[in-house]
Amino acid sequence: MSAKIVSMETENKSTSRIITPAENEQPNGRGNKNDREKWVSSLEHILELILKNEQAGQASLLIEELTERLRESGVKIPRTVSTPYINTIPRENEPRYPGDREIERRIKSYVRWNAMAMVVKANRLHPDIGGHISTYASSATLYEVALNHFFRGGDSDNHADMVYFQGHASPGAYARAYVEWRINAPKLHHFRQELSPVGGLSSYPHPYLMPDFWQFPSVSMGLAPIMSIYQARFVRYLQSRGLLSGVEPRVWCFAGDGEMDEPEASGALTLAARENLDNLIWVVNCNLQRLDGPVRGNGKIIQELESLFRGAGWNVIKVIWGSDWDPLLEADDKGLLLKRMEEAVDGDYQKYSVEPGSYTRKHFFGKYPELLEMVNHMTDEQIRKLLRGGHDPAKVYAAYKRAVEHKGAPTVILAKTVKGYGLGEAGEGRNITHQQKKLNERELREFRTRFDIPLPDEEVVETPFYRPPLDSRETQYLLERRRQLGGFVPERRVRAKPLNVPDESNYVEFLKGSGDHPMSTTMATVRLLTKLLRHEDIGKRIVPIIPDEARTFGMDSLFRQIGIYSPKGQLYEPVDRETLLYYNEAKDGQILEEGITEAGSMSSFIAAGTAYANLGINMIPFYFYYSMFGFQRIGDLIWAAADNKAKGFLLGATAGRTTLNGEGLQHQDGHSHLLASTVPTLLTYDAAFAYEIAVIVKDGLRRLYTEGEEYFYYLTLYNESYEMPPMPAGAEEGILKGLYKLKPASKGKKFKAHLFGSGPLLREALRAQEILAEQFDVSADVWSATSYKLLRGDALRTRRWNMLHPTATPKKSYIESVLQDEEGVFIAVSDYMKMVADQITPWVPGGLLTLGTDGFGRSDTRENLRRFFEVDAEIAAVATLYALFQKGFLAGHAVEQAIKKLRVDPEKPFPLYL
Repeated sequence: MSAKIVSMETENKSTSRIITPAENEQPNGRGNKNDREKWVSSLEHILELILKNEQAGQASLLIEELTERLRESGVKIPRTVSTPYINTIPRENEPRYPGDREIERRIKSYVRWNAMAMVVKANRLHPDIGGHISTYASSATLYEVALNHFFRGGDSDNHADMVYFQGHASPGAYARAYVEWRINAPKLHHFRQELSPVGGLSSYPHPYLMPDFWQFPSVSMGLAPIMSIYQARFVRYLQSRGLLSGVEPRVWCFAGDGEMDEPEASGALTLAARENLDNLIWVVNCNLQRLDGPVRGNGKIIQELESLFRGAGWNVIKVIWGSDWDPLLEADDKGLLLKRMEEAVDGDYQKYSVEPGSYTRKHFFGKYPELLEMVNHMTDEQIRKLLRGGHDPAKVYAAYKRAVEHKGAPTVILAKTVKGYGLGEAGEGRNITHQQKKLNERELREFRTRFDIPLPDEEVVETPFYRPPLDSRETQYLLERRRQLGGFVPERRVRAKPLNVPDESNYVEFLKGSGDHPMSTTMATVRLLTKLLRHEDIGKRIVPIIPDEARTFGMDSLFRQIGIYSPKGQLYEPVDRETLLYYNEAKDGQILEEGITEAGSMSSFIAAGTAYANLGINMIPFYFYYSMFGFQRIGDLIWAAADNKAKGFLLGATAGRTTLNGEGLQHQDGHSHLLASTVPTLLTYDAAFAYEIAVIVKDGLRRLYTEGEEYFYYLTLYNESYEMPPMPAGAEEGILKGLYKLKPASKGKKFKAHLFGSGPLLREALRAQEILAEQFDVSADVWSATSYKLLRGDALRTRRWNMLHPTATPKKSYIESVLQDEEGVFIAVSDYMKMVADQITPWVPGGLLTLGTDGFGRSDTRENLRRFFEVDAEIAAVATLYALFQKGFLAGHAVEQAIKKLRVDPEKPFPLYL
């Protein structure tokens, strides 16, 4: 490396030199002993000068500059995780602001006013309607600079930037759209009143509720950050596979400093750095407050987050102080101002934001006489108005410009703001500001005056919405900026073209059964996926997603066939390279092997499942995972997928509380179908056979990717192998609607019954059919119940119609139509909790007796587990006889005899409480 000279002028004009002689550098990079001693001596001399001149506050700045110059010279020095508490970009390095600052200030003021007025109006009429003023008040500058100069729209064939708006700032986005003449006043008048005749505005960003406006749901804390990371990665994935061309869209995520406490917010930071996602920019609005109080009252959240992000490999830009602080910092010869900035904690800064300038003069500057002297020329009012960096357009613009130009790593901008900025005594910087919904007349007038809103005093109390005329300078300026940037943001457009999905011939082998070759439904599904991947029209659109369980699910054959996506390819020779199924990473790999992260995998599913709207391309995600670790672990993300109108297939493999026999309590799923029933746009199926899965996937591909319906699917898959039968004639409708008769019983028996079975437990129903016929003179038909949720939904829809049309001929639901001519008792058995099948009880003639796996799981054989949970064939036979007894067809002692004959222990404790 070349020699570098670092000098510092002092009062007596002394200088120090640091010499790094390349000629003496040793091969190990450490240099010889004499070189190291020279380095240490030089640094000690600098330290001596700093202390001699009472400039200790400059030490951290000097060390930072020194290490940066050494890096520029080629010395590999580890990155520091914390830098001084000042702006990353000094004033001399700021670019010229390109816009008309005065016009932009006026536009921002109108947006501020309308955002506030929207919430105040709504709560004046409906005191409990809620809403948030303070989050947008703190972040208005952060959004407006981006909207005027950085966010790119999706007009023509452009890919719009993908922006995750901070959820509580939604009034600002609506107010902006109003000033842009995209939303009318009646909509604003009905904020959080979506059921009004003229329509309203959703509380937060909800694509499901406003499918032409919001791109992403982002109010559930922590989800937007992790989703944005995997969204940016998915863009790179599509580019690497040649499926996305043109100018790369940027992904922006706006989050709060308090939101960063959520595990999802920081759990995937290293992925973004590891994969060099320089198309990703986060803006963390550091207003220092949560809902109840300070984020880090006794510390500094910006410094903490800087360490977190730098340690994860991100490019960090701090925007702490506004331009008014620059002269003070430049006059800070001894570093006392910097020292005081470092000493004060966030609780102090929050206090300064609510007190008059005299308080800040005394308690902040007054700690050191020299500091107090520095601000003698300033009035208390000038001190009070010293801006934080996040409210200064010049500082924010400089940060954004550096962020979009940075290469090789994602960027986070840590912008310091005041929560409730502009609300004055009504809530600026106060602990109550997050809950602030109302302003009195005086507060409204102060807000109006502070931001120069052209409204007379007599109108202010009514909080009217205001926007300049369409032909005004402000409106034309605003619209021209958006035209130059390619269109409005946020905006959601569905431009994906329908796909040619596989026809019937692609599913024949699954419909005819497996013959004498047993297989599990997981294996059958993987075979189906393998076949679909070879399809010329949709094969390349399929996105297999796996959280480090490919070998468990028998998917390792895909490693070599389609490869595992890696932006770096494979820089090593895998240990299993000589085997057929070696771990094969490739730049154009198709599999997203996410590692042990269900949250990350689900975020990839959402990115792929919404590409039809966000990127104009239909992609088909198949996400395989342990069924226990779906809804239970990351249910909030699954709910977000529904809100985002995601499409695709969730495949809960190794399902069932007794089928996954060896794993025990935390792995055995007996309730995911119950949790799945809560998601409105999720179509759920508990299939037993390969042909059922083939029929469901075939219909799903048609509905989602040819017809354009906006649903997603959940299929439970099992690891128990058995022979797969051929599909009975005419079964397809029942498979899709949720119930069909699989095997009618032989006639001529004394009693009649019906057994509903699902998943592998359908085979227990078939065995119970034999027991009942051979030993108890019962003729039991066996039905395959593939979806209790769909049966219930259809029945509820039908019942509602009948209730609201009392004089019309009543309609019948599918389940009522199918069962209307059936006699006897009805029993249901599945590997899930009883409540799953109980959903359809009101529509089953005479009611339904349900067997299920209530309780915690255990590790044992399937046979023992099914007896423990009372779902095996013998218990199903007893349940059938008991139902016949309840209906008066059978005497009680006959049931008692059957219990003994089938070796069922009547005194065994109920497994729910074991």
